[in-house]
Amino acid sequence: MSNLIAVFATIVNAYLVALFARRTLGVPVGWPRALVMGVVLGLSVAWAATEVGTMTGVYANGRISAPLSVVFVVTALVTAWTFVIGLIVLVLLELFVPTGTLPAPSAFLRGWKARRSRARRYTQVMRIAAKHGLGGYLGRRSRAGERPAAIARSLRDALNEGGVTFVKLGQMLSTRRDLLPEVFVDQLATLQTRAEPEPWEQIERAIEEELGRPLTEVFQTVDPTPLASASVAQVHSARLLDGRPVVLKVQRPGARKQVTSDVEIILRLAAWLERTTPWGRSLRVSRLAEGFAASLDEELDYTVELDNLRGVEATLGDGIRVPVAHEGYSTGRLLVMDRLDGTPVGEAGELLAALPPAEREAIAGRLLGEILRQLVHTGVFHADLHPGNILLTEDGRLGLLDFGSVGRLDQSTRNALGMLLLAVDNNDAIGATDSLIEMLDRPDGLAERELERDLGQLMVRYRSGFGRNGSAGLFAALFKLIHAYGFAVPPQIAAAFRALAALDGTLTLISPDLDVVGAVRKQGREMMRESLSPESVRADLESRLAGFLPILQRLPRRLNKLTEDLEHGRISINIRPLADEGDRRFLTGLVQQVVVAVLAAAATLGAIVLIAADSGPMVTPELRLFALVGFALLLVGFVLALRSLALVFRRE
Repeated sequence: MSNLIAVFATIVNAYLVALFARRTLGVPVGWPRALVMGVVLGLSVAWAATEVGTMTGVYANGRISAPLSVVFVVTALVTAWTFVIGLIVLVLLELFVPTGTLPAPSAFLRGWKARRSRARRYTQVMRIAAKHGLGGYLGRRSRAGERPAAIARSLRDALNEGGVTFVKLGQMLSTRRDLLPEVFVDQLATLQTRAEPEPWEQIERAIEEELGRPLTEVFQTVDPTPLASASVAQVHSARLLDGRPVVLKVQRPGARKQVTSDVEIILRLAAWLERTTPWGRSLRVSRLAEGFAASLDEELDYTVELDNLRGVEATLGDGIRVPVAHEGYSTGRLLVMDRLDGTPVGEAGELLAALPPAEREAIAGRLLGEILRQLVHTGVFHADLHPGNILLTEDGRLGLLDFGSVGRLDQSTRNALGMLLLAVDNNDAIGATDSLIEMLDRPDGLAERELERDLGQLMVRYRSGFGRNGSAGLFAALFKLIHAYGFAVPPQIAAAFRALAALDGTLTLISPDLDVVGAVRKQGREMMRESLSPESVRADLESRLAGFLPILQRLPRRLNKLTEDLEHGRISINIRPLADEGDRRFLTGLVQQVVVAVLAAAATLGAIVLIAADSGPMVTPELRLFALVGFALLLVGFVLALRSLALVFRRE
């Protein structure tokens, strides 16, 4: 019974010490470390009081040899100083291991299995990197002597061996010509996500789980042999009960779990690379990894793809089709759509070769015009226009597939993009510069005049026509220019550039002789002229004036009041520099920091003077009264200094 009482008393004492420590420092120190410190202090106080009492003469030969008031004061000071030592340890822990950087004990125990699996996968990823000669780039030292082409091939092979998540990461990086050199982009663009088909029994079970019923209640037939097989999903052909041909896009069992685990590893690896490598900080790899994780999470949710499909379908013009989705049968892991007959452009070499060059150029121009119309007018566009996602029918019609990646642009961004196309067509470097600044996030210290000159040189370079792959050269040069001037490219703008870059390769397959940039300039000019026609301008002005109408109605009354106040001298200017609550809070916190620091310094200096004094009454034969007061004052100074330091660390 006595042991239980002792344990209970220790726990209560630890809780009180931890609570008092958190209140004293003024920051939410983690409870586990505060409780541990409370237990240690509770066990140390008795020993420290005995040792200090012996040194000061309060205790002699195991007995109290001083008045009870002195014993009480000395014991209180020893207890307080022991507590201060514990606070020092807590402040140091907050400095080097802030609260929240380590998992809670309960979370640590619950997540042990997941951490072990993640560690095993992390070791596998690092082994793959080392196998392909990339281990040296994961540290602080760089290997400048190796050729970029060899590094790019090694990176491609390592990502390909890493699995679906890393392949998709490489595909995403292959679209960032504003960040990566051309040789890396070319190698990463060859990554493929094809995989061996999953056994039909597992796919059938996954489809029935999503439908919530047997296949025979929804489909007449389902072909067990997939039309396409990727690392995340498989596509099977089927027929509904009414005989309508459809395709089923079903997510592989366990795909989300594997991708989620790999994404967490990528996020941790990106944060470490940004912290430890110069190139990681230069490329802001943490931001890249977060954007990749967000896009991949959407890609794994087929309800998002369903919304994207409806959004693109509502904006399409004539001549381009998209599959019709069956929402009643579609879920987060299953997408049921009508089947579009046709051949992917990447596999339609024979079909294209049988068409006259003029017709091929017309097909390519129609596709380019539709995508530009989506970018400039509707704002909803297909962002993954590689040759496998565009179908070509025997009668020359086009179809779009795979809506996992769809971008959306707001009105101001669409206007800026259209004005950029118009400025490029007019060789207007000033207008192009203004449009680029309006479309992107302006970097600090932007040299606008130099940017204007470089854009002008770029337009002059590509003004006289383009041969094969010439447009890709323009896109690459524009990306390099954007990156060189430190522009931060918003995700949706990057998606638009990615769509144009992918579309460039697709258009080249359809019509190798098509001057892509020339067609962009021509169609962009026509679109902007349509948007700047008298009817469009008048409609825009009418809508804007309608918004200003209430202000205009109140304007005469306000002008009348202003002139009367001016006539009678009632106009005054009231400036409230601290009207914002955030400004007041910042200034108050700053004043508190200064006051606490000054008080801590004053208390410490006063304590040192009292402790060093050789005069004054003696409390015990070894202890002066001034020294006793000095230690108490020094205690106050230390607590104030620790509170100030803890607040500084917390602020950072």
